[in-house]
Amino acid sequence: MNATAAPATAPSLPALFVRFLRFGLQAFGGPVVQIAALQHELVQRERWVDDDRFRRALALYQALPGPEATELCIWFGSVARGRLGGLLAGLGFVLPGLLLMLLACWLLFGLTTWPAWLAAGLLGMQAGVTALVWRATFRLARSTLGHRPERIAVAIAAAIGACLGVPFVVALLGGGAVTAAMHAPRRLLGFGSAARGNRPLLVLAAVAWLLSAVLLSGAPTNIPAAATAASNHSAGLGPLLGTGLRAGLLTFGGAYTAIPFLHGDAVVNGGWLSESQFLSGLAVGSVLPAPMVIVGTWVGWAGGGLCGALLLTLGIFLPAFVFPLLLHERLERLVARAGLHAFLDGIAAAVTGLVASTAVLLTKPLWHGGGLGLAIAAGSLLLLHTVRHRLAVPMTLLLAALVANAVRAP
Repeated sequence: MNATAAPATAPSLPALFVRFLRFGLQAFGGPVVQIAALQHELVQRERWVDDDRFRRALALYQALPGPEATELCIWFGSVARGRLGGLLAGLGFVLPGLLLMLLACWLLFGLTTWPAWLAAGLLGMQAGVTALVWRATFRLARSTLGHRPERIAVAIAAAIGACLGVPFVVALLGGGAVTAAMHAPRRLLGFGSAARGNRPLLVLAAVAWLLSAVLLSGAPTNIPAAATAASNHSAGLGPLLGTGLRAGLLTFGGAYTAIPFLHGDAVVNGGWLSESQFLSGLAVGSVLPAPMVIVGTWVGWAGGGLCGALLLTLGIFLPAFVFPLLLHERLERLVARAGLHAFLDGIAAAVTGLVASTAVLLTKPLWHGGGLGLAIAAGSLLLLHTVRHRLAVPMTLLLAALVANAVRAP
């Protein structure tokens, strides 16, 4: 980082760590709220960077995978005090949520039987979390698909592929290739024209995508029987780190896009976490002051205890630290290339389809659990749509828990 770009009154390293620790303790409401708080304090009030530079950095980390609020904290710390400052800023922001989630894992996974009030409350929160995922799906669709037919087609194809067991990487790369072909110059196949919209290349990319999906897909994916009840399976530490890295490197468009990758590895394929346990982890993570991907700590604990939790969390957050600390300038130049935008747009569209398929999968248990879960989910979705407050998410989930307890009380 260029030292001359640091703010005039750069804080000391300990003060920097404490400053971002405070940001982490107040990190309710998701990345939109978290980024708005960073912009208000560090750009508008204290002028660590000017508005144009902040917008460029924000655009960069929105285009890259990983939790963008965490990446921006690391970038701000690097601007202020170099790479060590960026490291301390990132650790300060992530640490409160990580410690609270580890405490929740220790308390909840350590219980042989849960008290009736806690079990009922978590069931209510699980319905609320399903509403959260649906809201994230709608928001992602609005921001990544728009009214572009090719992106909508990519999202639908990715969702169908996820239901048929197509590997996520096929959906992502195929979606990127299809949208890139839509914007490629026709001269690439000898047409001698600089006009955009290369139909032969589009057909080639679509056929290759379809063949890859057919060859690499298995039978339609069903949740194993062991994944519908409490799971006692464990996963190796290496696979847990790999799950974290995959989630961290492939989460485009917001933290909720990590859900399909974590769910697929832990519930559908690995079986070390039940559907109910996974939803409970999402519920706990949603009420904590932390990036949403902190649910990876819960998933890792289920698969490998404390070491598994730390390894999977490391995998998720490692790209978020590497990009701003080591590769910011290079990535800024790379993402500025117009030719890459269409490919990234296709990946984002495919991720939207994957999140939609996961939302459907998480909704299925509500249909079999009676009307209470569906009613709580619908009410939660309505509250989340109408309430504009940074504590709207945790308040909605806590209200869902209270409703579930009130209905189930004798």
